Amino acid sequence: MKVFVIGSGGREHALVWKIAQSSRVQKIYCAPGSAGIARHAECVDISVENIPALAEFAVKESIDLTVVGPEAPLAGGVVDEFRKLHIPIFGPDRRAAEIESSKSFAKDLMRVNSIPTAAFWTFSEYDQLESLLKEAKYPLVLKADGLAAGKGVAICGDSDTARALGHAMMTEKKFGSAGARVVVEELLTGQEVSIIALVAGDTVAVLEPSQDHKQAYDNDEGPNTGGMGAYSPVPAITEPTLRRIERDIIIPTVHGMNREERPYFGVLYVGLMLTSAGPQVLEYNCRFGDPETQPLLMRLETDLVDLLEGAVTGNLGDVTLSWRQGASLCVVLASGGYPGSYRKGLPITGIEEAEAMEDVVVFHAGTSKVNGEWRTAGGRVMGVTARGSDVGDARRRAYDAVEKITFEGMHYRTDIGARALG
Repeated sequence: MKVFVIGSGGREHALVWKIAQSSRVQKIYCAPGSAGIARHAECVDISVENIPALAEFAVKESIDLTVVGPEAPLAGGVVDEFRKLHIPIFGPDRRAAEIESSKSFAKDLMRVNSIPTAAFWTFSEYDQLESLLKEAKYPLVLKADGLAAGKGVAICGDSDTARALGHAMMTEKKFGSAGARVVVEELLTGQEVSIIALVAGDTVAVLEPSQDHKQAYDNDEGPNTGGMGAYSPVPAITEPTLRRIERDIIIPTVHGMNREERPYFGVLYVGLMLTSAGPQVLEYNCRFGDPETQPLLMRLETDLVDLLEGAVTGNLGDVTLSWRQGASLCVVLASGGYPGSYRKGLPITGIEEAEAMEDVVVFHAGTSKVNGEWRTAGGRVMGVTARGSDVGDARRRAYDAVEKITFEGMHYRTDIGARALG
């Protein structure tokens, strides 16, 4: 079969890498892809936002299955367009994707369906937001309602900070239209974890838990990023806790979407805080996490194509999930200055040496290749991912591989997976 992957980052590289292992797949295309992805797929120069061109290509090449990586094309209606043309595609349609593209919709869904989450308030006028922020108890969390590439969320410790951020979002348009509405939440404390499920209407397949590290620096300090590393499994998630999450959060979410007449097909990502009162929802995403996908797919034994196709056709319940024993861990190498401004085009050395190590894969997130030389081309440059007998072993392998890679300004967190070690 022919598979078409939409996207260009580390998540999409991991998806292409895993899909390429399927005996059912003869050809993989990726749009727009990257120099790293080009080792496994034929890259097609089409933007993820050019939905008509993506659909035209899928028709022309008689694509058997399309897999959407990033959230923007899902929110833009790529699934709706492909379904009109009867092209099999994995992902939620535009209305279902609002579970990520509108935080206010997601919070209302949780409220209506009694899904545990932080108390919240939604504002579309800055004056009303400012009135609350003047009188509120802190700390609080401010979230841009729309898509902001993982950077539209901030914890505010006092009124001045919160009001300045609210003004930047709503009046100065720091995140464009994404900040036209702002959600304010009470701050939840505990360990943050990621639960990713594949959903086909009423059928759910919950993947192994993982834990992302969103802040830029060690000890969860610094600004939010798209994710600086992840590992799986998560010792803090016991079997009873996972069953509770499925029963009290995932299933009610899926049923709630059905009642909203937004049937869900695709990935349902739930960001959770393990609080003293139990798991509570921080956010939903409508696609695979990045970088959680990298360690998850390193451990997945089941043919990913079978899972994705099962979710598209409604036969997900017929596919058995199987996982490798042990653990896997991903360390993201970022450009100096990320998540702020950063330079591009800097030479990278050591990728081949890192990948020569056993059970290590370097997933490219923002690289290019110029005259045979790897160069930086993004904020998150690559995710060095390793598999081991346990989290500690995977962690040692990943950081040993990281030490072989260098580029000017390279920075990364040194504490990925540290919580799992106690």
